[in-house]
Amino acid sequence: MKKILILTAGFGEGHNSAARGIRDGIRKISPEGAHVELHDLFAETYGFGNDWARVLYMGMINRTPRVWRLIYRWLDRQKKFAGDFRIFFALKNYLGQMLARLQPDVVVSVYPAYPHMLDELLGWEGASHHKRVVVITDSISVNAIWYRCSADYFLLPNEQSAAVLLEAGISPEKIKTFGFPVSPVFAQPGEVRLPPSDEAGRRVLYIINAANSGAPQLVRRLAGLPEIQLTVTVGRNAGLKVSVEKIRRTVTQEFETVDWSDELPRLLRVNHLVISKAGGATVQEAMSAACPMIVNHIIPGQEEGNARFIVETNAGTVATTHDRVIAAVQQAFANDAAQWREWSTNISRLGRPTASLDIAKFLLSL
Repeated sequence: MKKILILTAGFGEGHNSAARGIRDGIRKISPEGAHVELHDLFAETYGFGNDWARVLYMGMINRTPRVWRLIYRWLDRQKKFAGDFRIFFALKNYLGQMLARLQPDVVVSVYPAYPHMLDELLGWEGASHHKRVVVITDSISVNAIWYRCSADYFLLPNEQSAAVLLEAGISPEKIKTFGFPVSPVFAQPGEVRLPPSDEAGRRVLYIINAANSGAPQLVRRLAGLPEIQLTVTVGRNAGLKVSVEKIRRTVTQEFETVDWSDELPRLLRVNHLVISKAGGATVQEAMSAACPMIVNHIIPGQEEGNARFIVETNAGTVATTHDRVIAAVQQAFANDAAQWREWSTNISRLGRPTASLDIAKFLLSL
C-alpha cells in the first residue's frame, strides 16, 4: 500500500484547500490502495500559539499590507534558506517522529516552510527514501521560498507559474503542471449554466473575505441592483452574518445568504459572476467552474499574481472599490451580456477541474 503524507498549514485557506483536494483525489482514485495522512504540523505542535500567530499574520496582511509586501519581497530575494527554520525545533522533532512512524513513500508539502525543514532534518535530495513533492498554490508571483529547496518534483497550477521556476534554473524534469488541486467534486457533471437573460436570470455570488469591514455596504449596494439575483456567503463570521441579515430585512430586493458550506462548487457553477478576493483557491475554483471573476481585494505578494492571471487571460476584472465593483457587474451584463460572454469563453479554457485526480495518479505512480 502506498503511504502518502500531506503537510499543510492554516496561514491562508489556499494551502488547506489544496491539501484536502489532493487527499480526496487519492481517496477517489485508489480508496483501498493508499494510506493518506494530512497534517497541519504548526497547529498540532503549537496549539494556541499557532492560533495566536495566525491572528497576527491575518491582521498584518489585511491591516498593514505594505509591511507584508516588504517581507514578501525580502523573502523572494533570499538565495538560500538553510538554517532559517532552526527555531521550529519542536515541530521538526514532531515531523521526524511522524516520518519514522509512517515511513511514507511520498511527502507532499503544500506550505513552503516544510521543504526547508525536511532539508534540515534529512539533508538535500537523495538523502532519504521519501519522494519529496512541493505543491505551489500561487500563480505568477511565485516567491523564491517555494522553490529554493530540495524536491523531486514541483507541481504548478499553470504554465505561467511554471515559467517562473524555469527562469530560476529549476530542471524542467522536476516541473509538472497539473493545475491547482481543487476538490474532485469539480470534475463531476454539474448543473448547466445558461447565459444571462431575463429567463435564466443574472446570478452574482459574493464570497466575503472575513477581513473586509466594508462588505456589508457592498452587499447593500449589490442588493440595490434590480437586474441581478444575489447570493452572499458569510462564512463562520457570526457578526458579519448578523450585519448581512439586517440588510436583507431592510432592502426590497431579496437575496440569499449562505454560511460556511461545502456547496461552493455548486454555487460557482450556477452563478454567472463571483466577487471575491484573489485567493489562490478561490481563483482556481472559479476557473474550474468557468465562473468569471471580479476581484475586489488583493493581498500584496502572493495574491497579486492570481489577480494578474485573471486580468491577463481576460477571465474577469479587478475592481477594488465599491463603485468599481458595481460598475463591473453592470458592464458584464450590459448589451446582452457581451462582456460576460467574452469572459465566460476565456475562463472556460483555463479551468482544470480534474487536477486533484491527475495529481493523485501522479503521486501513486511514484
